[in-house]
Amino acid sequence: MNYKLQRYLRRNLEVKLRESLQSFPVTALLGPRQCGKSTLARHVVADRADTVYLDLEKPSDLSKLEDPEFFFHTQKDKLVCIDEV
Repeated sequence: MNYKLQRYLRRNLEVKLRESLQSFPVTALLGPRQCGKSTLARHVVADRADTVYLDLEKPSDLSKLEDPEFFFHTQKDKLVCIDEV
């Protein structure tokens, strides 16, 4: 099998992102293409059991938001990370 190994480089922004997630109901992670936003987001939520991660480039994840009111209601006690908005 061919697995793509991805090396994570620690970022100063990681601490601020974690703090923001603890303090605010919504946190946006913005930046230019290919700067590591998705990698940082996946790393930050990886150790949290209460997380739902959606990659909106995947049709299966995008379809979960066909009824957003229902989806978010059923996930109300979880951290929902939406990538590729």
